[in-house]
Amino acid sequence: MSTNKNLTKKLTESAVLIALATVLSYVTLLNLPYGGSVTLCSVAPIIILSYRHGTLWGVFSAFVFSLIQLLQGLGNLSYATSASAAIAIILLDYVIAFTLAGLGGVFKKTFNSQTVALILGTIIGCAFRYICHVISGCTVWAGVSIPDSQAIIYSLAYNATYMLPELIVTLIGVAYLSSAIDFSGDRLERKISTEKSNKAFALKTTGLLFGTAALIWDVVIVSGTLQNAETGDFDITGLANVNYKVLLAVTLIGGAICLFLCLLSSKFAKEKNA
Repeated sequence: MSTNKNLTKKLTESAVLIALATVLSYVTLLNLPYGGSVTLCSVAPIIILSYRHGTLWGVFSAFVFSLIQLLQGLGNLSYATSASAAIAIILLDYVIAFTLAGLGGVFKKTFNSQTVALILGTIIGCAFRYICHVISGCTVWAGVSIPDSQAIIYSLAYNATYMLPELIVTLIGVAYLSSAIDFSGDRLERKISTEKSNKAFALKTTGLLFGTAALIWDVVIVSGTLQNAETGDFDITGLANVNYKVLLAVTLIGGAICLFLCLLSSKFAKEKNA
């Protein structure tokens, strides 16, 4: 009876978190013209599931999430030039890419710090997803949304424009949740923190948000020039139209604010531990 009760509890929790991940996947901070978007921590619930219930359970949950993502993106299959291309899109852009997010809890037993384990798990999950999208880009999408020549370079660059901001946003979300909630036990418990630690975390989070905002702004400006206004085709020569002075200024200002607030947060953290 106890085993059935625990399984029911895990299934219920998984259903809720997968549903939450699906809802968050609709909250997009940035949509790129040739596919790919930055969402509001859509894979964070999957990573937490993996951390709480183990990697195998996390991978299974992520697989379910990947099928939901596939249903949302079925329209992209219309661009496939053959049956094998359609299968490659299904596997590389959806099933494998999102299922690998289930590796988010793989470091639970390696590190005592919940935050460190979740952050490293997030990086691993997003890195594998990025690799899948790059492979898909330089094979399936070559000649469709990116040029045939030097397809691997374009795929590496294009997929980085949304996966890097996605990683940063997810890291911020996971770190924030980890600072407030203990996910390691059977029951979720709120962490007790001091005023100084709260200030340190608030400063670091604000700094990272400034850095992320600058990065997303850069992506929007650059990606907007990669589409030919007349034909709608991918056009790398559009990069010549980017105002690099403004781009550099925004990047430096955002980076400087991010660095300053992160250093200030470290000072609060040291005072707390002193």
